[in-house]
Amino acid sequence: MSKMALRVNGRAHTVDVDPTTPLLYVLSDDLELRGPKFGCGLGLCGACTVIVKGRAVRSCVTPVSTMEGAEITTLEGLGTIEKPHPIQRAFIDAQAAQCGFCLNGVILTAKAFLDQNPRATEPQIRQAMSGVLCRCFTHNRMYDAIKKYASEKRS
Repeated sequence: MSKMALRVNGRAHTVDVDPTTPLLYVLSDDLELRGPKFGCGLGLCGACTVIVKGRAVRSCVTPVSTMEGAEITTLEGLGTIEKPHPIQRAFIDAQAAQCGFCLNGVILTAKAFLDQNPRATEPQIRQAMSGVLCRCFTHNRMYDAIKKYASEKRS
């Protein structure tokens, strides 16, 4: 076990864990955050996505030791129920949530991609989102919400 300092959603945390523990387990078990989910455990599905240094990172395959001192943002860190982040608001307005299991990965992957590429085209957005597995991702409302957020970022 080793004490590590993490910065999650703007707050400092100290955890005492094995340095090889996947970040996902620290976020869910130690910090009791429910946004990132265990999906495949192989970094393939995206349910465990967090944002680190502006990039979407799969927390299920990321050792917590590699995150010491980095700013980590989870779905809970974007907005609040009272004041959702614009991408969350776009999903609410489009009624884009289905079961919600993949929503963490969809929203954080889209946000990280569009923050890096605010003028992305629809094919580029679809390509960026292709790594997030979701049974209902063909649901056009999710893409509508992502496109709405993209257009708001451009203006």
